[in-house]
Amino acid sequence: MVSRALSTTLARSLRSSVRRPVLLRSLATAVSPNPFTEVTTLSNGLTVATEAHPHAQTATVGVWIDAGSRAETDTTNGTAHFLEHMAFKGTGRRSQHALELEVENLGAHLNAYTSREQTVYYAKSFRKDVPQAVDIISDILQNSKLESVAIERERDVILREQQEVDKQHEEVLFDHLHAVAYQSQPLGRTILGPKKNILSIKRDDLASYIKTNYTADRMVLVGAGGVDHGELVKAAEKAFGTLPVSPNPIPLGRKAHPKPDFVGSEVRVRDDDISTSHIAVAVEGVSWSSPDYYPMLVMQSIFGNWDRALGSASLLSSRLSDIIAKHNLANSYMSFSTSYSDTGLWGIYLVSENLTNLDDLLHFTLREWTRMSIAPTTGEVERAKSQLKASLLLGLDGTTAIAEDIGRQLVTSGQRMSPRQIENAIDAVNADEIKRVAQKYLWDKDIALAALGSIEGLLDYNRIRADMSSLVY
Repeated sequence: MVSRALSTTLARSLRSSVRRPVLLRSLATAVSPNPFTEVTTLSNGLTVATEAHPHAQTATVGVWIDAGSRAETDTTNGTAHFLEHMAFKGTGRRSQHALELEVENLGAHLNAYTSREQTVYYAKSFRKDVPQAVDIISDILQNSKLESVAIERERDVILREQQEVDKQHEEVLFDHLHAVAYQSQPLGRTILGPKKNILSIKRDDLASYIKTNYTADRMVLVGAGGVDHGELVKAAEKAFGTLPVSPNPIPLGRKAHPKPDFVGSEVRVRDDDISTSHIAVAVEGVSWSSPDYYPMLVMQSIFGNWDRALGSASLLSSRLSDIIAKHNLANSYMSFSTSYSDTGLWGIYLVSENLTNLDDLLHFTLREWTRMSIAPTTGEVERAKSQLKASLLLGLDGTTAIAEDIGRQLVTSGQRMSPRQIENAIDAVNADEIKRVAQKYLWDKDIALAALGSIEGLLDYNRIRADMSSLVY
């Protein structure tokens, strides 16, 4: 059965995983260092990609679409996410009830999520049911009814979802961070859209978004696990063969939008009813395809994540965590490296109840950033590389994670790096590389800052910005 709650939770976890490469995964499934990703492009431009595991009895198949909230306008912001909700409300061939019953009878799971640059619909099923799963996904993508009654009913569902998201400080803060970093630009908008848009989006808006963005050249059909490439290609030709092509098709991995301008700026939402301060600071990071992508990930891993609630918090090897733990400056922090097709955000998210020492918290954090430009040590770089490799490889545990990796890479870069190639790219990073990218992206650079909660003690933006250019380690 289609689960909206599960879909929403998955969407949030996948969006978050982009900025949190350190993941805890099961060790149950071994990941081959050299899997074979087979790729075929149909005559209409649809890309079909598979990573087959001959002995797997289940498979994940899905469509990754090179379009998300970034493809919207101010007045249609929220359309991509609205469509995600409408996809399961019935098609010309299947009523909502028939769709849910068919998925249940297969013992399958059908879900979707929307991000700023991608929309994904996928199913996990037994290997024998892969052709039927492809047919279902094709049907909901191409033949959704988008009935007025269902649209009106779904508005309330999305508004309730928005209320739940608004209760999560991290989600709210990162939306604010995007809004100030990419002011008045598509990447600065939220995924769910503003309330007024949710209440005003019409069927024509949804149909127009489908016509513009759900085209063969902007889609990748991915299969992982118990799949046969030839059979999936045949299923794709049958299910997606008549899918239209964009008037001006752009190869996967090429930039479809003008590069946004990063704006050094801030937003502060003071709410003393929140007992803690939540602060996110970021510089302009790198795109998925940047040659500095892996050095920036390693540098992010040097700082890592820290939470004083963990028993080993004071024993972590990150210098920043040691300073913060020793002086009780924060409850937790999470470093992040969020990438998009042509830009990114690299920074840190801090949570603290030590409200009188927020200036010290930011001072020592930025001092450690500055140290990366001057004297990163070989030991901390090697440790970070090992942790990053383990995190990325363990993140490929399971057919859904593998399908996500294939789909994301093909949509963003037009090709897939194998785990072995990724491992080699990380191994090539050394202390000199960290120093180089730190000087390029961190040293005396403008910052975007978002703060929420009890933040009266947070220094003025210009003081914080000046700290970045005057700190000497």
